[in-house]
Amino acid sequence: MSDIILETSGLSFFYGTHRGIENVSLEVKKGEVFGFLGPNGAGKTTALRLFMDVIRPTAGSATIFGLDCQKQGVQIRKKVGYLPGEFSLYPNMTARDFLDVSASLRHTSADDHFREQLCERLDFDPSRKMKTYSRGNKQKIGLIAAFMNRPELLVLDEPTGGLDPLMQHVVAELVNEAKQAGRTTFFSSHILPEVQAVCDRVGIIRQGRLIKTDSVHSLIEQQFKRLRLHFTSPPPPDSFKQEGVTEIARNEQWVAFEIASGMPEFMQQAASYGIEELESLPVTLDEIFMSLYSDQSETPDQDSIRHQGENDA
Repeated sequence: MSDIILETSGLSFFYGTHRGIENVSLEVKKGEVFGFLGPNGAGKTTALRLFMDVIRPTAGSATIFGLDCQKQGVQIRKKVGYLPGEFSLYPNMTARDFLDVSASLRHTSADDHFREQLCERLDFDPSRKMKTYSRGNKQKIGLIAAFMNRPELLVLDEPTGGLDPLMQHVVAELVNEAKQAGRTTFFSSHILPEVQAVCDRVGIIRQGRLIKTDSVHSLIEQQFKRLRLHFTSPPPPDSFKQEGVTEIARNEQWVAFEIASGMPEFMQQAASYGIEELESLPVTLDEIFMSLYSDQSETPDQDSIRHQGENDA
């Protein structure tokens, strides 16, 4: 049996002449948390809607559990916990009734005890009518509906939108618990720290095109290095002018550099000033993301990238 849970090949969708996504090919393996990362408007939601057969592709294909997402969408949806980026709720229905209906549509039987646990962990009262809930509480309804049947695959579109930092942490715990149980998660987000915290691999999408797919660890290790060197004789400013090397900070004791290429040549030149100590400084996924975007002709709006502790409220 294949360990590929979700696969796309040349997947494309155009809203008239406007590109939603184009030629997206990726694989998500059983048991991993795959982060789909990009700013608002990059094409993340379009891709997820194609997976769930909400819209039909212009070209290419997508499969989940080896089933065609367009031809066998009903079978797929019974086995997937899907949290859409935007969803409508019946205003006069209680959350409990909505969750009952959602549970009845799934492939696996409902676990009422687990559902109650989810409500407790998310600090959610399901007895009220939909129209009385805040945006954050409506998000909790979607999360409970996605997780409550312990689906084989979770497809989550911006799962922490509208949630406070404590609830964001609970969502991360739920994703990690699903992974530990051997289930798979496709996690679409533009919150960089949470992707780094929970995801094994990341696909970075820009203006509808997938520009990079790799493990979080490899992205951080391979994109560029950041070093702080303590010298016997500090080099004069602008001593290192080779391509791929940038001086980013200095004081009387040390000089810090970002090295994207040419490490051997850099170290040879640095050694001529007498290296007393060398420190490797951490690089975050946030910085890698912005580095990858800055390599393109256009960069995303900085305000579209939310950082740790912020929310959509």
